[in-house]
Amino acid sequence: MSDAVLQTFPLGFPWQTQDPFLFCVYHLDHYPKGTETMGPDPKLLEGRNIGNDFTIKDGWRMYHGQTIPGFPYHPHRGFETITIVNKGYCDHSDSLGAAGRFGEGDTQWMTAGRGVQHSEMFPLLNTDKENPLELFQIWLNLPKADKFVEPHFKMLWHEDIPIIDEGNAQIKVIAGNYKGTQANEPAPNSWASKTDHEVAIWNIHIDANTEYTLPKISTLATRTLYFYEGSEIHIGNKKVTPNFGIALDPFQEVTLKIGSEKAHFLLLQGKPIDEPVAKYGPFVMNTDEEIQQAMEEYRLTQFGGWPWPYPDNVHNKEKGRFAKYPDGSLVEKK
Repeated sequence: MSDAVLQTFPLGFPWQTQDPFLFCVYHLDHYPKGTETMGPDPKLLEGRNIGNDFTIKDGWRMYHGQTIPGFPYHPHRGFETITIVNKGYCDHSDSLGAAGRFGEGDTQWMTAGRGVQHSEMFPLLNTDKENPLELFQIWLNLPKADKFVEPHFKMLWHEDIPIIDEGNAQIKVIAGNYKGTQANEPAPNSWASKTDHEVAIWNIHIDANTEYTLPKISTLATRTLYFYEGSEIHIGNKKVTPNFGIALDPFQEVTLKIGSEKAHFLLLQGKPIDEPVAKYGPFVMNTDEEIQQAMEEYRLTQFGGWPWPYPDNVHNKEKGRFAKYPDGSLVEKK
């Protein structure tokens, strides 16, 4: 029903979100072949604003990277990052000593809590073909009671994430419960760790020229559907084109009629935390005074310092997918 649509809005950079989510960005970069040092050919960097390259040129961006695209070390406090890598790879390093290379469907869940530094770099591992990258990064808020919890690093490997196949639709259940299928446990202090908070993160893919019905829930929550790739869809008598977000009434089932191309969506849903939010860059607290305290503490402590040789640390080119945890334990994937 079209009255289930509360609002539609264009998708910018970042995407507009609703409480309990703070921020969502979608990165789609068609990176070229990589060099042996896992970056693009230096000749391709000419004419770019290296260190702050956010303008798509030739289909890709370097972001804050100098020779390898990505985000060298930077701090976070007071919230969580959930990084979903559908294509390509992300190299993670942090001030806890944790590290990882994840991608091709993996998700990393990191609770910043009282404070952590990390880097997120995008190594171009293929030297004989292009290196496409598609990822979402979602910021999920923490309530005041949990803003100073210990930082936590968790990997959700693609092989372990439930994917529901409904014939014409595939739903990847990264967080929440989909028709009785429960996602893997999130980080322990997450707002998503309590089922009555109804947090859901689903990546939904629906075949062209078919219909799909999004199930309703019975708990008050915000629900936003991001239409990031496809041709067009219809919800009742309302037409929606790609690169639009759709705020939905969670108490109603919603039937999507898909146009001539396969449609791709990200769904974010959750019970609002409903607390004041003060944000400044990578810090999210409840008051401006707390933001100032966070900045001062970071200046004095660097949230534990940086144990890696480079601010834009990347791992050996030959390494596969892996996670090294703060306690030294190691998980390696093929």
